[in-house]
Amino acid sequence: MNKQIALQDLGFKDYKQTWDYQEMLFKDIVDTKIKNRREEAGLQTKNHFLFVEHPHVYTLGKSGDLSHLLLNEEQLITKGATFYKINRGGDITYHGPGQVVGYPILDLENFFTDIHKYLRFLEEMIILTLAEYGLKAARSKGETGVWLDVDTPFARKICAMGVRASRWVTMHGFALNVNTNLGYFDHIIPCGIRGKAVTSLNVELGVKEVDMSAVKEKLLKHFMHLFEAEFL
Repeated sequence: MNKQIALQDLGFKDYKQTWDYQEMLFKDIVDTKIKNRREEAGLQTKNHFLFVEHPHVYTLGKSGDLSHLLLNEEQLITKGATFYKINRGGDITYHGPGQVVGYPILDLENFFTDIHKYLRFLEEMIILTLAEYGLKAARSKGETGVWLDVDTPFARKICAMGVRASRWVTMHGFALNVNTNLGYFDHIIPCGIRGKAVTSLNVELGVKEVDMSAVKEKLLKHFMHLFEAEFL
């Protein structure tokens, strides 16, 4: 089992270009697994972790409802945003500047073969990171992602998640609101969940801006511990 993970920070990058790059890395891992099974090649599969920040974009998961996007094509252009229907789970979400987006592209057979455990570990990584900023985050029953003040009238989501997995290979991932313009969430029903707010780290801390690189360092530290992995 290969527990080494190639880490890349793609910086500020177009959503579709990043999605295509994910698909390429994903296919490479799947092709290696197919070759191993057909030819008993014994090749080691790779793992990747991508950090990225996207221009304004709305993405709808394969089980999502298009009516949860509250803008038409002309309004999207006015807002400087794009829209994609994509192949992850979950409903609609927003990505944009000031958000830490992470895409682990892992062969889970290098770690454990349990998708639910994988999602819980991603959530735990976020929860542990937010705890370092003095925030008590938690899971909300039946709603993937990470929340503050769960089970209260003030419940608000700070991190959305949506993944795809095939042959135990993952792609897509999580989006943590750090310095995000929350106004863009007003144009969707986030994750298809009505009546609950969205928040960001800078808002919760009452500061103008949080150091994104420091957040990434904390996320990687907790990911490495949870998955018993090593970053390259």
